[in-house]
Amino acid sequence: MNKTITRKWHLIDAKDKIIGKTAEQAAVLLRGKKKVDFSYNEDKGDYVVIINVAKAAFSGRKIENKIHRHHSGYLGGLKEIPMADYFERFPDKVMREAIHGMMPKNKLRTPMMRRLMMFKGAEHPYQDKLSK
Repeated sequence: MNKTITRKWHLIDAKDKIIGKTAEQAAVLLRGKKKVDFSYNEDKGDYVVIINVAKAAFSGRKIENKIHRHHSGYLGGLKEIPMADYFERFPDKVMREAIHGMMPKNKLRTPMMRRLMMFKGAEHPYQDKLSK
């Protein structure tokens, strides 16, 4: 049963929206969970374009209280950056990590994440694919 998968293109505007809720919406579309023929062991998700990522919001006081931690693997290699500074420099990484954590932890995660495109502003090169 070799079926062809029809993938749609979805646009999500993250301006003034909570990062976690936007990430959840994108994760559902990337997995294809709203499709009638959804199954856990097949990748039937759609393409997702997220714009205005730099203008997204945090709920509560997370922007002040959270700390982004990264370890290089070497002794003393722990880097801690306040979330306000990290989000100011890399808003697309914050959103990508949130969506990445919501994806299944198996071989399907990588091809699903390849269909995610994010842009800090409102400009993007996929306007012709979204209008279909």
